[in-house]
Amino acid sequence: MKTKNKLLALVEIAIVLCSLFLVALPVIATEQNTQKVVSAITTASEDDFVLGVYGNANEDDTIDMRDLTYVKLIFFGEKPETVLADAKYDGEINPLDFVQIKLIIVGDDNELTIVDSAGRAVTVNMPVERTVVLSYAVAEATKIVKADEGIVGVSSDIKRRTTFFPELSELPSVGVMETGNLDVEKIIELNPDLVCTGRFKSQGNDLEAKLSDTIAVTCWDMGRLDVMQNNVMILGYLLDKREEAEQFCNFYQEYIDETIGERLSDISECDKQRVYLEHIGDYMAFTVGSSGHEMCVATGGINIATDLPDIPEKPTVKVDPEWLIEENPDVIVKMVYCSKSGLCGYCEDDPQEMKKRQEEFMSRPGWEGLTAVANNRVYMIDRDLLGSTANFVGATYMAKWLYPDLFEDLDPKAIHQEYLTEFQGLDFDLDEHGVFVYPE
Repeated sequence: MKTKNKLLALVEIAIVLCSLFLVALPVIATEQNTQKVVSAITTASEDDFVLGVYGNANEDDTIDMRDLTYVKLIFFGEKPETVLADAKYDGEINPLDFVQIKLIIVGDDNELTIVDSAGRAVTVNMPVERTVVLSYAVAEATKIVKADEGIVGVSSDIKRRTTFFPELSELPSVGVMETGNLDVEKIIELNPDLVCTGRFKSQGNDLEAKLSDTIAVTCWDMGRLDVMQNNVMILGYLLDKREEAEQFCNFYQEYIDETIGERLSDISECDKQRVYLEHIGDYMAFTVGSSGHEMCVATGGINIATDLPDIPEKPTVKVDPEWLIEENPDVIVKMVYCSKSGLCGYCEDDPQEMKKRQEEFMSRPGWEGLTAVANNRVYMIDRDLLGSTANFVGATYMAKWLYPDLFEDLDPKAIHQEYLTEFQGLDFDLDEHGVFVYPE
């Protein structure tokens, strides 16, 4: 089938080129027909995200026949060129892009160029059959699209998560990239087609320099609401699991945009809750570009840390305790690390350690006068519900914390259970096990 399709593709290229040279193919049959075609094309402004795959010529959330029409209009000078229209990623728009888009549509492309979370254009040889995953959030996303059987190696933090990753935790470990203990030789031995790292560009570039050109290295940010659907769909395209990816994106959007977003539409700016969100480190606040900030905005809150002067271009910033006391937020949310023994996560059943941590957190010097403390609106949340593909679960908790009357009927635990059962394939009862927030 592959050989036959490639031959057909070559024949089509020859036909197109001959047509161009011999008959000077007209741009479009008539001006009227051109207008009809253009009016049928979806633009990025009508979609929630732009799919970061080369071949997405009209810059919407999928690759389909509309992209083929659009790239032809670009070729004949009827539409402005878009970056993603260069499906072959060779620096020009030509009939080869027509063929590549057709092959992507039918899932028979032999290579695919994507834009990863670090903004890097990465060309991946297709099909991807063997993958090494160096981020637990990417492993989580791979399970979502039902492609985890293709994973042949994992980072040591995934291997430790035996409850959440019962099968993946049995795979060979390749160490941890963040600590500099990555076993590159082991990765080479596993002979992957694709390696998935965290979101940092330096991680991708450093590892790419140590591996052969046949191994594609991609960076992924699976923690932020603003990029979640795009990243899951890109993964679906790479792993030939588009329908599964789309199913999750629809589920995800239902909660973020409809269940939460629509209810918040009538809240005026002056009535919004002012929120302080703290990372794992003491007085490290989430700022613009972070998962915490995006979750706060999506649930109708105002992140007070965005008003700080001279905020560095980083997702977190160290704040002055006195500044926080002066700001006096309505709600305080603290992220806690699930891997700390006895605190939280899928392996813990007793919330007493989370309760103790919350009490210690609330007893910081000067906090006794804070509105959030006085009204008992200080919450602890597991990092897995804030910085992974389960962040929409964290968003349902935060929406309920910020506006309890508005979301009185919202059941975050039920939503979390649905996610685990339907998209992670786990036989895990949240009524019996797991500690993720406090107070719930």
